[in-house]
Amino acid sequence: MAAWDLPDFDDHEAVHLFRDRASGLTAVVAVHSTALGPAAGGVRFWHYANRAEAITDALRLSRGMSYKNAMAGLPLGGGKGVILADADGGKSEALLHAFGRAVDSLGGRYVTAEDVGISVADMSAIATQTRFVSGLPVGAGAAGGNPGPVTAHGVYLGVCAAAKQALGRDVMAGVHVAIQGVGSVGGGLARKLAADGARLTLADRDEARAQALAQELGAAVCGADEILTLDADIVSPNALGAILNERSIPLIRAGVVAGGANNQLATPADAQRMHERGILYAPDYVINAGGIINVGLEYLGQGDRAEVDARVALIPGRLHAIWAESAASGLPAALVADVMAQKLIGRG
Repeated sequence: MAAWDLPDFDDHEAVHLFRDRASGLTAVVAVHSTALGPAAGGVRFWHYANRAEAITDALRLSRGMSYKNAMAGLPLGGGKGVILADADGGKSEALLHAFGRAVDSLGGRYVTAEDVGISVADMSAIATQTRFVSGLPVGAGAAGGNPGPVTAHGVYLGVCAAAKQALGRDVMAGVHVAIQGVGSVGGGLARKLAADGARLTLADRDEARAQALAQELGAAVCGADEILTLDADIVSPNALGAILNERSIPLIRAGVVAGGANNQLATPADAQRMHERGILYAPDYVINAGGIINVGLEYLGQGDRAEVDARVALIPGRLHAIWAESAASGLPAALVADVMAQKLIGRG
């Protein structure tokens, strides 16, 4: 099946496949839209069951980046890179250099950054081969660097906004939040909520990591397959995507789903399923925009740390506008956000 026959092909401008035998690189770069500027989005290093899954992931993630950048008010389009990892997860400098050369061959249509499985040090290695990269180490007070903490802060603000919208809570003390995934984003979110006095339950496929953070914060732990079904006030997905689907949505007991994972809805129909259940949903590419605001402004040279913080602080207002339109129109919040984003990139 060709890429344009896949269900998640959405008039993508380009889908590039790269192979470098010497380094072992197998990679995909999907460019969804450059209507607002160069297609910006991180590169994911992940082991997929097959190559078709990697292409599908790149298609979904790049479309999400188009919407995310547009809704964040950035003059950037949407793209995404995926490097296919071996089962052992080995990642060499030669492989990173090969990916850098692949990015450079696109002449600036795609700007890469950090994502799952890629570190700031990895970005520095990629940057030896191309200037079309962001998320590099920076000095104090500057934009850029690791986007994880900034993403976590934006998700935290969005979770607080959701608690106010759905629960009428102005403070998070005593609010039970079930967090799926406690890496850079989920872990940062957990620490901020714990400081507010929220009651936390944590889950991660790395059980030791979840246990260590729970001990640090005085939180509870449950299995990764249980977290979505807990009797909590808010469920916060912060791992991989497609976890909200026809099987999981009927089992959700929380009244709110708000987290930093990309592509949480497995299919467009799942937006309606969430809406019909009366679950307040924070569209993922709106709530998790902090990271791209951080590295996007770094690449564009348009802001310092204060400017990044000011723009991230706008996330709750965008969510409240989406929820207000959803209530007025009767349409799912995810669909409302999609329509807003599509208009911004000229696809309304």
